[in-house]
Amino acid sequence: MIRFNCDYLEGCHPAILQKLTETNLEQTVGYGLDPYCEQAAGMIRETFSCPDAAVHFLVGGTQANTTVIAAALRPYEGVLCAETGHINVHETGAIESSGHKCLALPPHNGLITAAQVAAAVAAQGDDEHIVKPGMVYISMSTELGTLYTLDELKELYHTCQQLGLYLFIDGARLGYALAAPACNITPADIAKYCDVFTVGGTKVGALFGEAVVINHPELNRNFRYMIKQRGGMLAKGRLLGVQFCALMENGLYFTIAEKAVQQALRIREALRSKNIPLFIDSPTNQQFPVFTKAQIAALSQQFDFALWEPVDDEHDAMRICTSWATTDENVDTLIAAIENL
Repeated sequence: MIRFNCDYLEGCHPAILQKLTETNLEQTVGYGLDPYCEQAAGMIRETFSCPDAAVHFLVGGTQANTTVIAAALRPYEGVLCAETGHINVHETGAIESSGHKCLALPPHNGLITAAQVAAAVAAQGDDEHIVKPGMVYISMSTELGTLYTLDELKELYHTCQQLGLYLFIDGARLGYALAAPACNITPADIAKYCDVFTVGGTKVGALFGEAVVINHPELNRNFRYMIKQRGGMLAKGRLLGVQFCALMENGLYFTIAEKAVQQALRIREALRSKNIPLFIDSPTNQQFPVFTKAQIAALSQQFDFALWEPVDDEHDAMRICTSWATTDENVDTLIAAIENL
């Protein structure tokens, strides 16, 4: 079975495994205070052109999202996000469990706009009976594989500044977003136009782990206490630092992400050539073809995709997801199967 259902099926990039092996018997202090975490933090600051940012390493995406939001908001505040946002639909109420409501907005292709944010804040007004927006959460790339443009990101950030909201970019798939040919945002832009963002490792070549990059000093106040309380702090923290050192070295993070996007776009072209419609036109490593049930049955003999959404009685939208480890051979096999439908 060839699996295309998500981008974290494999272990880690060989360069990471090599560094973990080389450093395996070293003794370091724990909890992210080791030299490798310090080095990785410096490499991330350099890569994203944010020399004054605080960088913390957490064990996973849900812990990162929950910790950032809990640290940023007062008890009566909530976070504005797309209805399709990961924190709203795929984290088992983790944000709500921390006492903060996800204030979901109807998205267009997974994206929300500055105008929607402004309207939501205006609708709340000064009514103390309604949860007060305190943060805006977006994903880059989104859960539908789509991208914000630089102008859209700037407008969101400036609107948040005007309204006194933090802007948080969930970068679980940030590598794939920035590596997409359609993306006009640079790593430096990401750091410049938000208050806090994550650099995803779990889905982009690491065994596990996310880096939280905090640009707004107030958000960093006592942040390590929040990491510990929310279960995001790894005792053997150097395992995270070593991995991010490998990913940041010589731009490996973006090189492997670019290959994944190229593989996905090859699949997209094969789908289009076969006149198979796309549920959403994604320029990144996630593709969403609409297959007939007969086509799904035929392909499922050899491939595993994720069911995204039923379209009608005869069609389902599926997700085909490539990763840093997707091979040419597997993509060639899938393309041949698509051509033979």
